[in-house]
Order: sequence, then structure tokens, then C-alpha cells
Amino acid sequence: MAAGDGHGMVHGGPHLLLVEDDDGMRVLITRLLREGGFRVTGCRSGGEMWSLLPDLAVDLVLLDVMLPGASGFDLLRALRARGTLPVIMLSARNEEADRVLGLELGADDYVAKPFGRPELLARIRAVLRRSAIAPTPVAAARPEALAFAGWRLDLRSRALTDPEGATVDLSSAEHDLLLVFLEHPGRVLGREQILEMSRGRLAAPSDRSVDTLVSRLRRKLEPLEGAVPIIRTVRGSGYMLTAKVERA
Repeated sequence: MAAGDGHGMVHGGPHLLLVEDDDGMRVLITRLLREGGFRVTGCRSGGEMWSLLPDLAVDLVLLDVMLPGASGFDLLRALRARGTLPVIMLSARNEEADRVLGLELGADDYVAKPFGRPELLARIRAVLRRSAIAPTPVAAARPEALAFAGWRLDLRSRALTDPEGATVDLSSAEHDLLLVFLEHPGRVLGREQILEMSRGRLAAPSDRSVDTLVSRLRRKLEPLEGAVPIIRTVRGSGYMLTAKVERA
């Protein structure tokens, strides 16, 4: 644990690992997170992070981009190669290219400095909610594809094939939306849940954008006339994937 952080923790709250090389900033963020009900362990570098992770039950990593040695982006790549531990990037660089890179590498969120206490706490809680309702991964048996109603989504190539084996083009947003439904079959998902579980990568975060995107995806998954729709509208609640999903 980095010097100056202290070992006093809030008992019972989610445990966060903060990787921040600026001592003053690390102490400040640690204090506000503990006031927000979280347990926090702080460290200064990737080396310290790797030494701490095996012995800590960490629920989320707050990862600064500009770090000595390996950058936050390098550490994010390594974390994603090992699993799905939630990660929020923190950076004084608020350029769109950096935000896009962080999200494309698998960050659950990207927060630009300076940030307000309410915003940071809200973003952490949103990521933890997504993590809590996501299916528990099995590290040694990660599926290569998801099959449903004759369709197949390859999780590595992101390719979708129809029941006859033809490839169907999906935009990035359509792929993310389909994956949300496939990970929660038979469950009614509201628009806000869909936005959260797609990690905010939908082009315009609004109810209308979700409805439009669902309509576009439905047109590509249109079943035979008279068949049960693959994605059903639940009036007043949201949408539900009706098909059984098999992992391959």
C-alpha cells in the first residue's frame, strides 16, 4: 500500500483499488471515496498494483492513465487479458481519442480530471451495478460463440451469421446491444439498464436512441412471419430476448 494512504477502511462497502502516482491526488481521492462508503487501497504504479491484486478481493480498479513505467492503457490491456475486473480510467487528458482508446481497450468508464465528487461516485456505482448484474465469467471456459434461434454470434470476430450461415453486418452499437440481450435471455431490460450494460457506447444516450437501435437490430433478426419475435417489447417496461441462448 502506498505511503500516506492509511490502512483505515470502511467495513462492508465495495473494495476499490486506486492506482495513482500523484501522492496528493491519491490521498484526496481516497478520502472522498471512503466518505462515499467505499473501502480503498491506494498504490502508485503498475508494479504495486500487480503485487496487491493477488491478496485483495477487489471489486473495481480506478486506473490513472499517466503512470511511471507502464501506462494506464498498458495496464488495462493486461487486466483485460486476465479477466473482466471492472476498470475506470482517470486522466487529466480529456481528448476524444484518449477516451475512445480507453473504451475500446475495455475500460468500463473514462473520467476526466478535474471531476466532481458526485460525478465520480455516481460513475463508480453505475459500473458496480453493471458488474453485479452481469453473468459471472468462467475464466477457463470462456465461450467462443453464442447461439440463439439458429443464429450465431462469434465473440472473437464479432461476426453474426443467420440460420442459413450467411454473415449479417452489425454496427458496433448493434453488436453491443445484441450482446446485452444474449447475456440476459428471458429478462426484461429497461432502457436505462440497456444503456448501462452496453457501457455507454451507444451513439446518443437517450430513450429514443435505444428504441431506434432495437428497431434496427430487429429488422436484421426478423423471424419468419408468424414466429415468436426474438426481441419482444414489454409494454411500459422495456425489451426481452425470447430465444434460448447456448454457449459454444
